[in-house]
Formats: sequence, structure tokens, C-alpha cells
Amino acid sequence: MLNRVVTVAALAVGGALLSKQLKKNKGSGLDSAIVETIEVNVPVNTAYNQWTQFEEFPQFMASVQEIRQLDDKHLHWKANVAGEVKEWDVEITEQIPDKRIAWRSTSGVPNGGVVTFHKISDDVTRIALQMDYQPEGPLEKLGDAFGAVRMETRGNLQKFKEMLEKRGRETGGWRGSISQH
Repeated sequence: MLNRVVTVAALAVGGALLSKQLKKNKGSGLDSAIVETIEVNVPVNTAYNQWTQFEEFPQFMASVQEIRQLDDKHLHWKANVAGEVKEWDVEITEQIPDKRIAWRSTSGVPNGGVVTFHKISDDVTRIALQMDYQPEGPLEKLGDAFGAVRMETRGNLQKFKEMLEKRGRETGGWRGSISQH
């Protein structure tokens, strides 16, 4: 009997927390956000150059199946989002070598964000990723409320770090600039 009471109480508390999180995230536009950072033991230009190799993202991003770079400013993404294959297009709105890359979706999955690169020392770079997105449908909203996107993002950054540190060098790099104006 006590186990049932504890179980019901736990479900009630969990439901209340979930309801609060869903209400907090409710609204218009991109109303979920993630900010994650990681330090990578490579020079800033190595970390930046590797990040510009967008078509290689599936090597370290768990749910990303494919990215095609259409031109310097446009990418097409294909990923598994909450068990469903989704595709969307992205426009790079700002790109400053060794500093930042900003983007926004132009179709499909609503998202946008910026990744910045900070020189900590000659051989250490802090990467900060900020992403805003709009979960679609009940399964995505549930996953978002429980932090699934945040956990996956953290894991993806860790895989990027491990891949780059093991290799010790980038596989390529694009050093062009894109400005918002």
C-alpha cells in the first residue's frame, strides 16, 4: 500500500513539474533554448575550421543523418527528431573566422542559433553553442520538457571534442566571412 502511495505521489509531482515546464515553454516563435559550452584541447583556428565542415556533422551529431552544403550560406539538414525523419534548410546569417557562426532555419524545423569560439590558451578553445528552437508535436514537447535536446547537444559537443582531439587537426576549413548586412 505504501509503495502505491509513493508511486502516485511521484507521478503527481512529475506531472506538475512537466506541466510547469510545458507552460513555461508555451508561446509563439522559438521558445525553447539551449546554451552549452565545452573546452577542446586544440587551437581556436583548428576548432573553428573543423566546425565549418558541416557535411561531417553526422560523425559527431547523434540524430543528424545528412547535411548538404548548397553554397557558402545555405545548408540542407536531414535528421531524426523524436523518432521522425525531418528535413529543413538553414541560412548562415553571420560567419567570422575563429569567432562565430550564426544561423536560422528558412524552412522545416524552426531553429536558429550561434556557435562562438573563444581562445583560452594557444592550445585550448572554449566552444559555446546557443540554440533556439520550437518543438513540434507532443512527443517533441515532452522530450524538450525532460531535457532530451539539451542532453543530446551536450553529448554531441563531447563527441566533437573527442573526435577533434584524437585527430589533432581539422579535416578542412572555410575561412570566408558572412555578415548580416
